[in-house]
Amino acid sequence: MRASLFITCFNDTLFPQTGQAAVAVLERLGVEVEFRPAQTCCGQMHSNSGYRPEAITLLRRFVETYRDADRIVVPSTSCTSTIRSQYPILAAEDMQLLAEVNAILPRVFEFTEFLTNEMQIEDVGAYYPHRVTYHASCNSLRGLKLGDAPKRLLAAVAGIDFVDLPALAECCGFGGTFAVKNSDVSTAMLTDKMRAVLSTGAEVVTAADNSCLMHIAGGLSRLQAGVRAMHIAEILASVAA
Repeated sequence: MRASLFITCFNDTLFPQTGQAAVAVLERLGVEVEFRPAQTCCGQMHSNSGYRPEAITLLRRFVETYRDADRIVVPSTSCTSTIRSQYPILAAEDMQLLAEVNAILPRVFEFTEFLTNEMQIEDVGAYYPHRVTYHASCNSLRGLKLGDAPKRLLAAVAGIDFVDLPALAECCGFGGTFAVKNSDVSTAMLTDKMRAVLSTGAEVVTAADNSCLMHIAGGLSRLQAGVRAMHIAEILASVAA
């Protein structure tokens, strides 16, 4: 099986360890992973902020880059959701572009979705002897409808002490520019989320999207709570020494 890794600009710039972990997991499972240097941004920020022409430019680049890819794996729920839900809307006025988008969408998978749905694997051979809780991003719950797939992957990790997060369906308050433009509301939502995380006694809070984790980690750091935030790919990449 062959897969192209779309690392996303956010991960590439701020969280390169996530891409490295995703590659480690996929290669451990026998997947031939390729990285296409022409990739850039999916256009999520532009589309969400109303910059439609700029978003379409990035959409075209994505299509051109991955037109012949067997499968495209994305370690980001928000970027995967953008590709699935917004690309058809952005391309709607160009029938040829829309046809190309519709042709590529069935080959785009969020990282945990690829493992559980496409590969039909839950135990990836990981070992992580720590107490962990999982935050489900809004995009994973409502956009991609991943359900409990990430939790099943975590439950299969050897040595893990996995504990459910209270009020799992509640947003962390990030939402990209929402956290900047509506900071008071965002902070209130983050406070609720941090309270839930701390109630679990977890050493690590994980998710399938680094944007939420960055928001949560920032709040926990300011509290000096001693709880780390880590993308699920990094936990799944961990093995016994």
